[in-house]
Amino acid sequence: MKKLFLLDGMALIYRAHFALSKSPRFTSTGINTSAVMGFANTLMEVLKKEKPSHIAVVFDTDAPTERHTDFVAYKAHRESMPEDLSAALPYIFKLIEGFNIPVITKDGFEADDIIGTLAKEAEKAGFTVFCMTPDKDFAQLVSDHIFIYKPARMGNDMEIIGVPEVLAKWEIENVLQVIDILGLWGDAVDNIPGIPGIGEKTAKLLIKQYGSMENIIANAEQLKGKQRENVIAFADQGMISKKLATIILNVPVEFDEQSLLLEEPSRELLEPLFAELEFRTLGKRVFGDGFSIGDAKANVSQQTDLFGNSVDEPVSKTKTFEQLPNLFEQPPVGKTIADTKPDYQLVDTAEKRKVLIDLLLQQESVSFDTETTGIDANRAELVGLSFCIEVGKAWYIPVSADQAEAQAVVDEFRPVLENEKIGKTGQNIKYDILVLKWYGVDIKGKLFDTMLAHYLIDPDTRHNMDVLSENYLGYTPISITTLIGPKGKNQGTMRDVPVESVVDYAAEDADVTLQLAHVFKPILKDLNAEELITNIENPLVYVLADMEKEGVRIDMETLISYSKELEVDIRRFEQSVYDKAGVVFNLASPKQLGEVLFDKLKLDPKAKKTKTGQYQTGEDVLSALAHKSDIVKDILDFRQLQKLKSTYVDALPLLVNPKTGRVHTSYNQAVAATGRLSSNNPNLQNIPIRTERGREVRKAFIARDTDHVLLSADYSQIELRIIADISKEENMLDAFSKGIDIHTATAAKVYGITIEEVDSTQRRNAKAVNFGIIYGQSAFGLSQNLGIPRKEAAEMIEQYFAQYPGIKRYMTDTMNFARENGFVETMMGRRRYLRDINSANQTVRGFAERNAINAPIQGSAADMIKIAMIHIHQDIKDQKLQSKMTMQVHDELVFDVLKSEVDAMKKIITHRMKTAIKTTVPIEIEIGEGNTWLEAH
Repeated sequence: MKKLFLLDGMALIYRAHFALSKSPRFTSTGINTSAVMGFANTLMEVLKKEKPSHIAVVFDTDAPTERHTDFVAYKAHRESMPEDLSAALPYIFKLIEGFNIPVITKDGFEADDIIGTLAKEAEKAGFTVFCMTPDKDFAQLVSDHIFIYKPARMGNDMEIIGVPEVLAKWEIENVLQVIDILGLWGDAVDNIPGIPGIGEKTAKLLIKQYGSMENIIANAEQLKGKQRENVIAFADQGMISKKLATIILNVPVEFDEQSLLLEEPSRELLEPLFAELEFRTLGKRVFGDGFSIGDAKANVSQQTDLFGNSVDEPVSKTKTFEQLPNLFEQPPVGKTIADTKPDYQLVDTAEKRKVLIDLLLQQESVSFDTETTGIDANRAELVGLSFCIEVGKAWYIPVSADQAEAQAVVDEFRPVLENEKIGKTGQNIKYDILVLKWYGVDIKGKLFDTMLAHYLIDPDTRHNMDVLSENYLGYTPISITTLIGPKGKNQGTMRDVPVESVVDYAAEDADVTLQLAHVFKPILKDLNAEELITNIENPLVYVLADMEKEGVRIDMETLISYSKELEVDIRRFEQSVYDKAGVVFNLASPKQLGEVLFDKLKLDPKAKKTKTGQYQTGEDVLSALAHKSDIVKDILDFRQLQKLKSTYVDALPLLVNPKTGRVHTSYNQAVAATGRLSSNNPNLQNIPIRTERGREVRKAFIARDTDHVLLSADYSQIELRIIADISKEENMLDAFSKGIDIHTATAAKVYGITIEEVDSTQRRNAKAVNFGIIYGQSAFGLSQNLGIPRKEAAEMIEQYFAQYPGIKRYMTDTMNFARENGFVETMMGRRRYLRDINSANQTVRGFAERNAINAPIQGSAADMIKIAMIHIHQDIKDQKLQSKMTMQVHDELVFDVLKSEVDAMKKIITHRMKTAIKTTVPIEIEIGEGNTWLEAH
């Protein structure tokens, strides 16, 4: 079968770039690889899944086309290309060249026209053609042998659109009528005007009735009111729009099927490209497990740009990174253990262990690592220990599967591990500390975690050791899959590997970690991040390890009972929906739900559809319709309860550790770029709190026993207090200092009334403005949130800034600082890098600007609770209390407290949370007490 794929290059590249705009991918040298990675993944998916026989990528050129000549405004309002995307284009062209795929362009014609022409020619030559694009205009090309191929996105599978799908979606009888609809409707993106007052729905109705634009214009007198006036007045504009929307099918390009044949990718071209862009996984997908970044870099004798010109440092337009030359020092490339020939020794006798222990006891600091049977530190068994004290020299100590023998060996190293005078360096060292806690070892000494160090240096990129080693040391470590096999159900554990084979792998981990520490320490100094790593992030590791070891008790009976209760309610809401709809359907199917709500019940004549032609039925859409029909409220309740049951109520019992009967979450310090902690298994941050039903889940989190209670300590309006402190806004500081409710105070200011006159609606609106400002909300966003006209929302924001000029000044000053320096900082100096803050593209720049305003506030709140946690943890130890800190959720700390220690704990918690960071504004906390988390909160 002759199968031709024609890729709409620029459309797919834009799609790839913006798909990752909220979490972009960067190399260690600051290159934004989002577009290249997204495009490459899309290309790989097609090659693997669809197996085309022929393929090409088609692009526009800068030369003007007939459309630009006929209609000067065509595409005139398009935003400039984001700088990072522009910088990525050469890499994408090199990628396409490396896959030996032809690139086709033609001056004077757009990619759509070239694809249309080639598709029709290929069809005549017996090909099945797939136009790969997210662009709706291509629907006019579809035939029995020409299809639109929409690649997978956002968890949705790819979609192949043929004639039946086009006819159904556009509600037409002939695919060419797509052009008429586009001409009537217009296209704001391409600045095609269409006919005023005619949108998608009206255009479809008119074409269904009259068949074509020409026929509509000819019968304009039959139309009514404004529609009749517009069709008559803008007939010429409509015809121009139709011409602009018509894909040209006679572009002078040759259809040479031999040149479009799919070929094998070029290792010579792709390996150095993958190395520069740090595409490890992609390299292995293309070339197999034999590919490594180190080897690829070694094959590049001199670093050159994509056009063969020698360069001294990686390309980056980011001011932030231009100011950090240490990050750009290119390490020697392509090293592996075979090149370095380190001195790694197996320590497998009591005599050898004693010699090593004596040596380690003489050190100021040691780098160490553990080898275990799994990744869950609370369930894994120790397989071995490794130590390193100088580059290139390390030791591995195997530990027996017999737990008594294992404990004996671990105990021998206790004088080193528990020695406060010996510093400990590790990569994700919390894991090693936690594993050893299960062997009764309490690690002590000043910590240095290389993962956390890199998190402070470059929070938006990856921090695992192999990546850091290749990027900063030019060294490719031994892959664990060479020892235990590839990921999957058949993967083994380190216990299965012969000891002799583990030595190099384990010792190398400790060695590489030590080398990374040497690299990162001076960089942290350059970034003024030494205090952050020394006083916050590294000490917090001990706190979190204790919390994870402690875990929290779960009331299984409560969850089982609540699950049954939810099931009854879920079925009740489901039946209620069916009764009100008058039909039984799959309530979990967005497609069927949309048809019931909008085709059958006609709840919204202007209902929007997704690009696949389905009605939108997301929570925001349904919430806006809830006032129109009780059925919508039932659907929302059904969804909420179903998610609550599956995600939390039924899932929590499965996470109980059989050794302890408790749930042990895992805290992540190096995930959120703001500095906030996250957690998983379970994700405590996402346990619902805003709804009564959601709060019930907290009832299942209970005190250890009848001698204990739970205390919940929560910062009160901490982000608003922090912005007041940072901005020095006098009116806001005054309200906080007098203990006046800040939302009431804001309402009084904004509405120009007294505190006593503020009603609940005004307070609610003021609260939305207070928090909206922090997150960079626009007048449009505020109007949507409050359900008020945009003009009224804009007036509220304007009045807010008039009453709180310090907030406006803070925002302006912060934005200017960010534009000048490429980052913003918290009160403690934690940086959030904003690579797109000076982008010419408004959408991209707007996202960076919102982060610029919010990051210092949210990051300072994160620093504050971390500092409080460190001090509370130390106070508990110093005062030899039995109470434990068990959970951290957003601005809240939860403690399992011995009843006789409640007063002492409240005193410690209050003092430490209020004084964690010195502020002008008073910091307030609320402490609750109860047998369950729900009672305590």
